Amino acid sequence: MNILIMAAVLIADQITKYWIQTTVALHADTPVIPGFFYITYVKNDGAAWNILSGKQTFLSLLAAAVIVGALYYLFKNKAKIRKLEQIAVSLIISGAAGNLFDRLAFGYVRDFLHFYILGYDFPVFNVADSALCIGVGLFIIAALLEDRKKENDTRNISC
Repeated sequence: MNILIMAAVLIADQITKYWIQTTVALHADTPVIPGFFYITYVKNDGAAWNILSGKQTFLSLLAAAVIVGALYYLFKNKAKIRKLEQIAVSLIISGAAGNLFDRLAFGYVRDFLHFYILGYDFPVFNVADSALCIGVGLFIIAALLEDRKKENDTRNISC
């Protein structure tokens, strides 16, 4: 299941980026839901909010380290970790891999999902970024659930 999740996210990420790159003009705002959601193709040579702009080598090495570390963690501990945590790590791996591919192939990441949330112009992102954020969020939830389970197990033992 983990490999299926990773493959599905990576394929969806690359297909959507290719489609955007070949059909949408750079920096053009195409409204999907006016005032809220736009398709805006940008070339991002940094990370979120354009931090570390131009630091492609560092960002590529960081992504590669995340992928290797997460793969090691996932396959070494697969029998011990819950499904939610496996899904979370699979999303993190595929998100990092999608953006790493862009950095290596193009020297930038292709972003296109553009939201204005409560008047805030949220940074443009892509499917890989979404997978990364959802994966990290699920990983935190899984860790909190595990802590709660251990706390409950400790209470039940001491009664």
